Amino acid sequence: MADKAVAKNTDDAVPTDKKLDDLYDLIDGIEIAMLTTRRADGHLVSRPMQTQERETGLDLWFMTNVESHKLDDLMSDPHVNLAYYKDRSREWVSVSGLATVTTDRELVRELYKADWKAWLGDEGGDRDGSPNDPRIALILVEAESVTYMKVTKPKPVVLFEVARAMVTGSTPKVGNIRTMTEREINRGAERDNQA
Repeated sequence: MADKAVAKNTDDAVPTDKKLDDLYDLIDGIEIAMLTTRRADGHLVSRPMQTQERETGLDLWFMTNVESHKLDDLMSDPHVNLAYYKDRSREWVSVSGLATVTTDRELVRELYKADWKAWLGDEGGDRDGSPNDPRIALILVEAESVTYMKVTKPKPVVLFEVARAMVTGSTPKVGNIRTMTEREINRGAERDNQA
């Protein structure tokens, strides 16, 4: 049944530029992603992370504390998944990629946001939540593949489609599920660099 729903909602026949524009709109419009890492014991763990910046293509930056366990996970296995979900529209994005960690102070100062202090607290001295706080690290996730669903219908129409499907036993068409390959993602980065 799920495969039938996915098939009915799949729409990969759109131009790459349209896929990229819709994807960027979704990511830029959803503040929090669930970052999934693999612990050294093989178990998966997810935690909410606020996207700090999306650079050319799908280079996504996140702030973290160097004392957090997620860095241990990333040292063991840099493969991650980011899951974004927009409750109002039920649109979602799944990004699979590789994560790298940096404590480059210049980059930290460039991306720094005042609300980071709230997540770090002020422990005194240089551990004050400022851009110079040695606890601040940045995680860069470089996308290798992406799947997302873009809803193109107003909410009442989507609700009607779901209700009709419940009555008729058919599969509703609620949005466009699209998959992007690493090649398409790289093309997006090239396009963004040219702009």
